[in-house]
Amino acid sequence: MSAAAPAPAPLVVVMGVSGSGKTTIGTLVAHELQVEFIDGDSLHPIANVEKMASGTPLDDDDRAPWLEIVGRTLHDHGERGDGLVVACSALKGMYRDQIRSQAPAALFLHLSGSLEVLTRRIEGRSGHFMPAALLQSQIDTLEPLAGDEDGYVLDINQPVAEMVREAVVHLRELVTARS
Repeated sequence: MSAAAPAPAPLVVVMGVSGSGKTTIGTLVAHELQVEFIDGDSLHPIANVEKMASGTPLDDDDRAPWLEIVGRTLHDHGERGDGLVVACSALKGMYRDQIRSQAPAALFLHLSGSLEVLTRRIEGRSGHFMPAALLQSQIDTLEPLAGDEDGYVLDINQPVAEMVREAVVHLRELVTARS
């Protein structure tokens, strides 16, 4: 009797509002899953970088090519069998749909927390300032994962090690359920 083939390497988008820990948790989850981690902000087209540098916020039209790049990057890693974890806020369902149009196998790890927990985290960052109104705006924009979006909602009000353990267990379960 032959052993079952190993589950494919996961393609994961770590999503959530500012201060939720996308980079920290994404990096650690990628390490545990033995896949590469990419901060989605590094994938922005030059036009977006210039617009943000000028102090102008991005709109949905600006985000579309970026989200396509995020999705294509996930897809390319999946095609090679590498797996990948990308940090990307992906606050709206339409953003996640854009990513999934390129990478249908993408899983979403939604880092979720209360305004109080998020504010405390942001205030604890050195050299980083985000007004509470902007954080509330992101929370208001956030659309929960829909029934057709494979993912897991992770409560961020726990120690980092527990968050990573819980995330890895649930992501592996999702990958196994698909294979």
